[in-house]
Amino acid sequence: MKTSLSILIPTRNDKCLRLVKALSLQANKIQGLQYEIIVADDGSTDKEVIAENKAISGIDDCHYIIRGENVGRSAIRNYLSQIAHQQWLLFIDGDMSLENDDFLRSYLQTNDEQNVVYGGYKVNGNAKENLRYKYEKHSEKAHSLNNRLKHPNKDFHTSNFLIHKELMLQYPLDKQYRGYGYEDVAYGKFLQETGITISHIDNPVVFNQFENNEDFINKTEESIRTLKTHQKELRDYSRIIRLADNLEAIRLSSLVRRLFQKRQQRWRMQLCGSNPSLFLFNLYKIGYYL
Repeated sequence: MKTSLSILIPTRNDKCLRLVKALSLQANKIQGLQYEIIVADDGSTDKEVIAENKAISGIDDCHYIIRGENVGRSAIRNYLSQIAHQQWLLFIDGDMSLENDDFLRSYLQTNDEQNVVYGGYKVNGNAKENLRYKYEKHSEKAHSLNNRLKHPNKDFHTSNFLIHKELMLQYPLDKQYRGYGYEDVAYGKFLQETGITISHIDNPVVFNQFENNEDFINKTEESIRTLKTHQKELRDYSRIIRLADNLEAIRLSSLVRRLFQKRQQRWRMQLCGSNPSLFLFNLYKIGYYL
């Protein structure tokens, strides 16, 4: 059983105090565990969030670091790995929560030969008017343990994973992925090319905080711009690129592009409204990419 763990939480405008308390409670129950919890604030703008998160530093073995500049999802995780003191690193997103009382123990009991372990996520709530909730809930079954095991390096997210510190320092996340999205996809691809297979266990974090529809659309657009920038290296790892290639092959891409240009604002308003459609959302994404 592993006895040395740095729990690393990158955050931006997310209240993390409750998550840190839950992790600290579990860690203190594991005899012989040397641990630390470090929360790195990647340029939060919400003063209320910052004020609440400052209480994290008042908890034993917990630290809250405020960084004024937003350096991006890859760089903030690389920074956390550099300042961590323990042998194993557990990354958890700041907007997640715990449901399993043995969450930490499940990771600590994994085989030491499993250098990268992903635990998955589950979706709680019943916010049917929220597009992010509807999207994540619809996608949840596709990311079950059985499905993840079929393509271990293609179904990986940085929201909940364990990695050996030396490996993370040797192979950091690609800082070119500064904007929202796809840094985890690129990392899974890179590890596979390096000969490292990601291990999977059923040890999910809980996704129950959902931004409003307009903010989610803004994030989605940013992620698609990121995908477009890195389309060459992500070609075999993206459903959007595969769909775009198929549309091009049957000579429908120009039709979809013209339709999107004509309807974009109308579709966007519908997606930001109180009854967003997942079908329309998927159509919007491919149109935006094209």
